[in-house]
Amino acid sequence: MLETKIHNLTLKNPVMTASGTFGYGEEFADFIDLSRLGGIIVKGTTGERRQGNPYPRMAETPSGMLNAVGLQNVGVGNFCREVYPRIKDLDTNVIVNVSGSSIEEYCATAEQVDALDNIPAIELNISCPNVKKGGMGFGTNPDMAAQVVSAVRKVYHKTLIVKLTPNVTSVVEIAKAVEGAGADSVSLINTLLGMAVDVERQRPYLSTITGGLSGPCVKPVAVRMVWQVAHAVQIPVIGLGGIASAADALEFLMVGAKAVQVGTANFIDPAITVKIIDGLTGYCNRHGIKDINEIIGII
Repeated sequence: MLETKIHNLTLKNPVMTASGTFGYGEEFADFIDLSRLGGIIVKGTTGERRQGNPYPRMAETPSGMLNAVGLQNVGVGNFCREVYPRIKDLDTNVIVNVSGSSIEEYCATAEQVDALDNIPAIELNISCPNVKKGGMGFGTNPDMAAQVVSAVRKVYHKTLIVKLTPNVTSVVEIAKAVEGAGADSVSLINTLLGMAVDVERQRPYLSTITGGLSGPCVKPVAVRMVWQVAHAVQIPVIGLGGIASAADALEFLMVGAKAVQVGTANFIDPAITVKIIDGLTGYCNRHGIKDINEIIGII
């Protein structure tokens, strides 16, 4: 009933976890049955270990949160040696979010992940607003976005998902550029660039001053952008941004997303993903829907 496909990647249901909000998956094993998920996208992985940005790097905002973690991670070498053996046999699609500060770093990281038999896809993060080099710099320019995707496409041979930033004039233009460069799918949106000020201390809440805004407050923007992109490209679209219920997920599916990612809501309720899956099943039963694909793109 809930099975869907992203390129040649089969998902038992359209609910995945968003990178940076679910660790490596194993951290949530005490709360949910990980095998029920359509997929887990692990935290952003770069060529070398990163410590991330100085604290404070998270702040709560009305209906959302700001983060400026800065891609803290163990590096791809340590991931392959230490983390991968622990998660490679999870009964779900384990996808690695790949980031970098240069095209060379993106390619080198993707090439190492390509050699891991039980990782069927990567999500190429060209849209992170919290790093000083690379990241969003690639994702805001169609030519640069196409260059990095084209280069990675030459060394990566499995499903290639490209994560798009909303911090652009035309997300459709970027989506078309990465589609033309060889992306198998696009995911959107990454966080919106935001800022919050502590008026008592008279300084920004974040050490980096600005950070990425996520949570329910961004959902209407995300739904609009997913709708635009789904009507503009031929490759599958994955929707994310403020999903906290089955109804939220259904909005994204109805405007054209083939799957969704749940992010900030994991911090509030570590079992939210399976509740959304159950909610989708209930919705299909109530409406006599035998295949979730019947409602994908009906708007």
